[in-house]
Amino acid sequence: MRRFIDSLLGRTRTEPPKGERLFAMATAHVTLQTSLGLEPDRMAGITFRPVSSGYFEQAAEELNQLLEISTQQSAATFRTTTDNFGFDWIILDDADFEDMVATIHVVSTTLMEHQFGDRILAAVFRFKDRNGRSVYWFYNFRQGAYYPFIPTGKQQRDNAEEMRLANLMGRELPVEKELERWYPMWEIPF
Repeated sequence: MRRFIDSLLGRTRTEPPKGERLFAMATAHVTLQTSLGLEPDRMAGITFRPVSSGYFEQAAEELNQLLEISTQQSAATFRTTTDNFGFDWIILDDADFEDMVATIHVVSTTLMEHQFGDRILAAVFRFKDRNGRSVYWFYNFRQGAYYPFIPTGKQQRDNAEEMRLANLMGRELPVEKELERWYPMWEIPF
């Protein structure tokens, strides 16, 4: 509705498409590291719900080929796994954080081009705080927004620190405003 009203009034939106907002992390990781003491990890992943179809298998094969080519040109590696909830994961290990963000973008774009964009759950970037604790930043493709997730134990999380980080990073990252959309992911496979 908003787009319709904007077009009637001759207004244009300057906000990037949701898939392109993923790239905000390519620069935000510097602030996360220098200002907040969160060291970017070599690991990141993208998770999606697979479909039993030949067309999906074809898209998955294309993804594998793209990832093979991408990792041959760098020191990066990747692996795939399925979690306990039936979601497939592509997990990247790359020392170059910007390349990792770009590779996740290629994976998401390929899935979207094959009409499987609605199957993507999230991109997940892992950082370590000063105490060695994992701090994850999730990118929800449907919402086009990031939110932090800090697991502290079995089915427990540090909500106060998550909110603090989201407030501090709101200028650099499109942060999800609705807290009920800050879904936890337990048992992240990296």
